[in-house]
Amino acid sequence: MSLSRAPRRSRSTSGRALLLTAVTLASALTLTACDDSSSKSSGSAGGNYVTGPSGISTVAAGDRTEAPKLDGPTVDGKTLDTTTLKGKVVVLNVWGSWCPPCRAEAPYFAQVSKELGDAGKDVAFVGINTRDNSTQNAAAFEQNFGITYPSLYDPDGKLMLRFPKGTLNAQSIPSTIVLDKQGRIAARTLAAINDKQLRSMIDPLLAEQ
Repeated sequence: MSLSRAPRRSRSTSGRALLLTAVTLASALTLTACDDSSSKSSGSAGGNYVTGPSGISTVAAGDRTEAPKLDGPTVDGKTLDTTTLKGKVVVLNVWGSWCPPCRAEAPYFAQVSKELGDAGKDVAFVGINTRDNSTQNAAAFEQNFGITYPSLYDPDGKLMLRFPKGTLNAQSIPSTIVLDKQGRIAARTLAAINDKQLRSMIDPLLAEQ
């Protein structure tokens, strides 16, 4: 009696399968290095956020809550208190030099901050640098990407904990929150964004009276 043999897979087929598996795993590790939001709920502060198709969430003027005071040392060795910025639209960007998506969006933040600054718009950009072991890495990041606005140095994420529950997800880096001229939380995103998305968060608030 003859026994049938299972068809043998060619070395090239097996090699391609292993390569595909390795690439898939590497991609997954890259994403989770900066963002575990897929496995953790980001919540919402009071249920007031309305999320659009771009993933950017906004809050109607009547439903906005006051942003917390953010103060302390900056990456460049100075100090900053965000409550002094009331009267301006304030863009708060949470980032880390270790985070690939932060590096991807940094040129857009550098570009838009300079465009609006050169245009004399009432906008202030403030970074919140988190989970960097030293200010040297953070300062090098800012220099490499042409970031000229200040960043609060928050290696332990303590400043992020000041926000209302559900506003930020500590595992979602980068994140961006935009405050209206009265210092209230008006828009947020828990992912990297480009210049057009960033302007879509800022421009409507500049138009508000």
